[in-house]
Amino acid sequence: MIQLHFAPSTASMVPHILLEEIGAPYERVLVDKQNGGHKTPAYLALNPNGLIPVLVEGDLVLYETAAICLHLSDTHPEARLMPPMDTRDRAHAYKWLMWMTNTLQATLIVYFYPERWADTGNTDVAAQVQRNAQARVGPLLDQLDAELARHGGPWFMGEAFTLLDAYVFTLCRWTRNFPNAPARDRAHLGPYLRRVLERPAVQRVLANEGLSAPFI
Repeated sequence: MIQLHFAPSTASMVPHILLEEIGAPYERVLVDKQNGGHKTPAYLALNPNGLIPVLVEGDLVLYETAAICLHLSDTHPEARLMPPMDTRDRAHAYKWLMWMTNTLQATLIVYFYPERWADTGNTDVAAQVQRNAQARVGPLLDQLDAELARHGGPWFMGEAFTLLDAYVFTLCRWTRNFPNAPARDRAHLGPYLRRVLERPAVQRVLANEGLSAPFI
C-alpha cells in the first residue's frame, strides 16, 4: 500500500489531494514537524534533505513533490491527472509543474523562512528578505490569474482537472494571511480557488489534516 508521509498545510497537501482524487487505498503517516519529526534519523533515512513529503510504495521511496505527483499520474492513468502524452498540453503541463516548484514555491519558501537567507540573529536583514520575497510573489500570482483569464476554463489547464490544480491550490492558500493581495483577491484566481475548494477530495484532505477556515 502507498504511504504518504505528510504534515498539515505543507507541500504534502498536493499529493494528498491527488491520492484522494485517485481513490486508491493509501496510508497517511503524520510527520510531527513542529517537534522536529522531519529531522529524526528514521525520517532522514527516507529523505536526507529532511523535507516533506515522502511517498513510500513497497521498496520505492520518493521525495520531491513534483516527482511524487508525476509518479501518481503515471501509475494511475485512469485518473487523468495529466494531459495525454506527446501533446502540447502535456508539454505545457510540464512547464507549469516545474514553474510551481522552482519559481512560485521557491519564492514562498523565502517569504516564510527569511532567516535562512540572513546571518543568525540579524532580524533586520530577515525582515528585508521577507518584504522582497512578498513583492516577488505578487507578480507570480498575477501570472496564474492571467493564465486562467487567457483560456477561460474552469481548471488551470482548461476543461480538465489535473495535478496542477492541486499544486496551484496548495501554494495559493499559503498566501491566505498575506497582509496585502492574497491569491484569493484576484479576479480569476479567487473564483478558481473556490471551485477547487468545493471538490470532495479537497474537502476530505482539509478534514484529514485537521485544518480550519480560512482555507484560501
